Amino acid sequence: MLSGRWKIPIYRFLYKNNKPIRYSELQRHLPSISKKILTEQLRELEHDGIIERKSYPESRPRVEYRLSLSGRSMIVFLDKISDWGERYILSEKRGMQQN
Repeated sequence: MLSGRWKIPIYRFLYKNNKPIRYSELQRHLPSISKKILTEQLRELEHDGIIERKSYPESRPRVEYRLSLSGRSMIVFLDKISDWGERYILSEKRGMQQN
C-alpha cells in the first residue's frame, strides 16, 4: 500500500497538515515529482482506502485530498518502523566503528 518512492512523503504531508490538501499544494511540497506520477500515486492511495478525494464542480475544478480514518491510523505503524530503522542504522554505525 505504501510502496514506491512517493507514497510515504505524500502520506506524511497529509498527516502533518491534518486538513484537506489541494493537488497544487502537494505539487509544491514535492517539486521533483511529475504530475503523472503524483496522479498515479494519489489514485493508488485512494483505491487502497488510505486517502479520500473530494472534487468540487466549479468553473475552475478543485480537488482536495485528506487521509481517511484508516489511513490516519497507520501513523502508529509508520512511526514504529521509523524508530526501528533509526535504531538499526545507529547499531550498524557502532558495529562499523568497532571493526
